[in-house]
Amino acid sequence: MSGQMFLAYDYPLLSVFWSMLWFFLWIMWFILLFRIVVDIFRDDTLSGWAKAGWLVFVIVLPFLGIFVYVIARGRNMGRREVAQARAQQEAFDTYVRETARGGDGGPSSVDELTRLSEIRARGHITDEEFSRAKELVLSGHGPSERTGAGTSTSSR
Repeated sequence: MSGQMFLAYDYPLLSVFWSMLWFFLWIMWFILLFRIVVDIFRDDTLSGWAKAGWLVFVIVLPFLGIFVYVIARGRNMGRREVAQARAQQEAFDTYVRETARGGDGGPSSVDELTRLSEIRARGHITDEEFSRAKELVLSGHGPSERTGAGTSTSSR
């Protein structure tokens, strides 16, 4: 048997674990480095010179710079991240509400159809008038107020 076939036996199991540990620590360090760089630019309380100073410190002396940054500003780092996540969620919620409304601030077609079904349930309009008004609302030709006014004037 040749020595190449037993190559796996030359690397003991403990060495595999140590290699994996160092590899994951190296990856974690890069993740921390990128999060700190993003946090430096995210912080509105720092001046431009302070941001430049922290950035140079983190890039020139990376291990020392990251450890000093985490010790000095680590507590507020999480608060800034949570504040940004809340602001993004509020912006997304506002966008969804405006889009669901149709963007013009008026009632949506769902609101109009709900109102039309309530009017029909009270007996103020017939099934034929309801179906015509529903078609107008779904086609986007206007709110049901105009269709209701149009049907009531035509029945007089």
